[in-house]
Amino acid sequence: MSTLLSTYSSPAGRHDELLDASGNVRLQWRPLVARLDALGLDGVSARAQLVSDSIFADGISYNVHAEDHEAPHAWELDPLPLVIAPDEWKYLASAVAQRASVLNAMLGDLYGPQHLLAEGLLPSALVFGQPSFKWPCVGIRPPGDVFLNTYAVDVARGPDGKWWAIADHTQSPAGAGYSLQNRIILSKTFPDAFRQLQVHPLADFFRTLLDGFSRLAPTDGEPPLIVLLTPGPGYESYFEHAFLARYLGYPLVEGRDLTVRDNTVYLKTLRGLRRVHGIFRRLQSDLCDPLELRADSAVGVPGLLAAARAGRVLISNALGSGVLESGAIFGFLPGITERLLGKPLAMPSVASWWCGEAAALDHAIEHLNDLVIKPAYSDMGQPAVFGHNLKGTERDEMIAKLRAQPHAYVAQEWIPMSQAPIWGGDGLQARTVGLRLFAVATGNGYTVMPGALGRVAASPHQEVLSMPRGGISKDVWVRASGPVRRVSLLKRRLGVIDLVCGGSDVPSRVGDNLFWLGRYTERSEATARLLRATLSRLSTGDNDDESCLPDLLAACHHMDILAQAPEPDATDDAIEKVVIAAVCDPLQIGSLANMSQQLVYSAGQVRERMSSDNWHALNRMSRLFEQPVQSVGQALAAVDRTMLDCISLAGFALDDMTRDEGWRFLILGRRIERLYRLAALIDVALSFEDDARERSLEWLLEATNAIVTYRARYRRSPEVLPVLHLLIFDDTNPHAVIFQINQLDVELDRISRDVGHARVDALSVMRAALHQFDLTRFEAEDTRDACQALAAVLAKIADDTSDLSENLHERYFTHTAPDVRKH
Repeated sequence: MSTLLSTYSSPAGRHDELLDASGNVRLQWRPLVARLDALGLDGVSARAQLVSDSIFADGISYNVHAEDHEAPHAWELDPLPLVIAPDEWKYLASAVAQRASVLNAMLGDLYGPQHLLAEGLLPSALVFGQPSFKWPCVGIRPPGDVFLNTYAVDVARGPDGKWWAIADHTQSPAGAGYSLQNRIILSKTFPDAFRQLQVHPLADFFRTLLDGFSRLAPTDGEPPLIVLLTPGPGYESYFEHAFLARYLGYPLVEGRDLTVRDNTVYLKTLRGLRRVHGIFRRLQSDLCDPLELRADSAVGVPGLLAAARAGRVLISNALGSGVLESGAIFGFLPGITERLLGKPLAMPSVASWWCGEAAALDHAIEHLNDLVIKPAYSDMGQPAVFGHNLKGTERDEMIAKLRAQPHAYVAQEWIPMSQAPIWGGDGLQARTVGLRLFAVATGNGYTVMPGALGRVAASPHQEVLSMPRGGISKDVWVRASGPVRRVSLLKRRLGVIDLVCGGSDVPSRVGDNLFWLGRYTERSEATARLLRATLSRLSTGDNDDESCLPDLLAACHHMDILAQAPEPDATDDAIEKVVIAAVCDPLQIGSLANMSQQLVYSAGQVRERMSSDNWHALNRMSRLFEQPVQSVGQALAAVDRTMLDCISLAGFALDDMTRDEGWRFLILGRRIERLYRLAALIDVALSFEDDARERSLEWLLEATNAIVTYRARYRRSPEVLPVLHLLIFDDTNPHAVIFQINQLDVELDRISRDVGHARVDALSVMRAALHQFDLTRFEAEDTRDACQALAAVLAKIADDTSDLSENLHERYFTHTAPDVRKH
C-alpha cells in the first residue's frame, strides 16, 4: 500500500477519514485499500477513466457557470468512495431523523399557532423578516401534517472526530438523484469491493419515498398520479430531475404542463386533462404560483396555492418550507428541540450567532477571525466569507456591512473540516470533505438514506464545498454489520391499481418535443445526405460530377441548407467555403451543425425518456462540431458521423422505445419531415431544364437513400420514369412519397383511436392526387409538361404537409383546438 499512500499526507489539526492518529488505515477502509493496492496505479487509473467515460456516456451534468468568464462545470465523480462504519452510521441516521422531525414540527407551528414565537424561543424578526416566510401559506395544513416529505442536511466532521450540522435543506432538497447515479457508476467500477464491504443499497430509500407520496396524496379513491415539477432544462440540476423522474416512474413536468381548475390540479396530456394528486417540486416556493406568491414567475402554476389550501393536492415539500434554511436558526434549535420533542438535539449544529441581536453582532465583530459570515436568508445568494481570510480594507468593509444590516447576516464558528482521499492520477491526495444526508417521511417518523452525496473541495486549500465552484462528488458507502439484502425499486407483486396506473400520461409538452425530435432527426439525416452528395462531387475533380454541382448547390439553397447560392462564376475555393459553412457553422440557420443543435436541444427537453444508448449518440453529436472543419475531407467525415448517429437514433426509436403515445408522435414527426423533404426535393429536380434534370437523377437517388435499390432493380443508369416511380409511387420503398402518406395514415388512425380525438384527415387528397397522375405521360419524347404537372402535385403535398403539422400542434400540444376533456 505504500505506493498508493506515498503522496497522501494528513495535515495537523484535521480529522482524516482514511488514516487514524497513528497513520494506520482505519478498519472500515482496509478491504477497499487492499483492493486498490492489488490493482496498482495503472489499474486504478483505468477505473478512474471508466468513471469518466460513464459520466460522459450518460450525459451527467450540472449546468452552472461559477463565474461569468468560466465555462460550465461538468459533473465530477471521484472514483474512490467514502466508507462509513456501521456504528457511526447508526448515530448519523438517528440524529438526522430527529433533526427532520423537529424541523417538520417547527414548520407546523410557524404556519399554525406560532407558539415558538409567542414563547420567545425564536425571534419574530428572524421569521417574519425572511422573504422565504410565505404569509399566504399561513393556516394551510398539508396532508398528514407532513411539511417536510423530504429533507437534507449538510454535515462535516470537526478535528475531534465529531459530526456537526452545517446547513439544512428544507425547501426542495437536491442531490439524492446524483447520489444514486454515483452509486450506479461506482458499484460497477469496483464490483468486488462493493460486495466485499457489504454496502447498504439505496433502493429501499426511494421505495419509501414512493410509498410515502402515494400514502399522503389526496386521491379520493383514484389511482394516485404524482408528477415531478421542474423549472426546465436550463436549471442547474435538470439532469437530476430527469434522472429521478425516470427512476421513480413520475412524469417530468414544467409549470406550463399543469393547470388548476376548481382548486384541482390537472396535467395537460395528449389525451386531455388528467387530475394530479401529488407534486414532487424542484423549484423554489415563490416561483410556484404567480397568482399568490411571485407575480413575475414564468415557471409556476397559477392557482396552485389555492389547490393546496383546499387540500386537493400534495406538494412536497410544503410551500414556504424554505424559511428553515436560514443558518441563523441554528442557535435557537437546541431549545426548540427540548420544547417540541422533550429531548436534547442529538447532532449539534455548528455554533451560530444571528447578528440581528446586539450581543451576537458584538461577538461576531470581536471574533471575526474565528468565524464564517453567511447570509441569514437563503434568498440572498451571497457566498460565505471566512473571517481569517479578510485583511485590511476587506475586513473593514465586512464589519461595515454587518453594522449596516445586522439582521441579514449570521456568524458561524469556523470548523476545520475533515479530509478524505481522492484519486489524483498518480496516487491518493487529501481534500476537505463533507456529506449531504437525505431523509424521507414515513408513517412513523423519518427514514434516512443509507448513503450520501459526498462533496470534496476542488483544490487542496479550498474550504468551500460547492459543485458550482468546481467541487468533486463522492459516493458514500455505508457498511452493514452483516450480509445485505439486494433490493429493487420494483414492487414484489402488482395489483389491479398498478395496472391502472400503468397507462401512459404523456404531457402535451413532451409529445410536442418528441414530435420535433423526430422531425429534427430526419431533417439532420436528410441534410447530411444532400451535403454528402455535394461534397463528394466537390472532391473528385471528375467532369461529370462537376457538371452536376450547380444543380446540387441550387437544390441545397432551395432546401435552406446554404445561406446563399454561389455565383455562377464563383471560384472553387469560394464554393468550398460556402458548403463547408453549411456543414459546420452552428450559427447558420439550416446548416448541419445547427440542425444537430436543434436535435440535441429537443432531446434535452425530454431527457427522462431517452435511454443511455440514445444519449451516447446525442453526446457524440453535440461534440462533433467543437473542432474546426477546414477542408472538404473533414466536412465529409463530419457528415458521415452525423448520418451514422441519426441512423442510430432512428434504430433506437424503432427497436427500444415502448409504443406509447410519445413514441407515436416521434414517428409522426419523422414521417411528416420525410414526406415534406421528399416532395420538396423532387419538386426542385423536376423544375430543372431537361439536361440538368437528367444529370440530377443520380444525386437525387443518393440524397433519398434509394441508389442501391434502383441499381438492384434496373441495373442501368438512372432514367426519369423509373426514378420517379421509385421515389414517389412505390409503396414498398420506405423513402417514397406514397409510403410516407400510407404510414402517416396508419399512425394518425392509431393516435385518433388511442387518444380519443376526432380523426385528422389531410392525407386522402394527397393520395388521390398521386393515384390520378398518369405516369405514361413520361413515355413521350417531350416530358416537360409532365414534369411541371408532377412538380405542382408535389409542391401541393409539401404545403399540405406543413398544414398537417400545424393542425397536430393545435390539436394535441397547445389544446387550442376543441375537444379537450378531463378524465
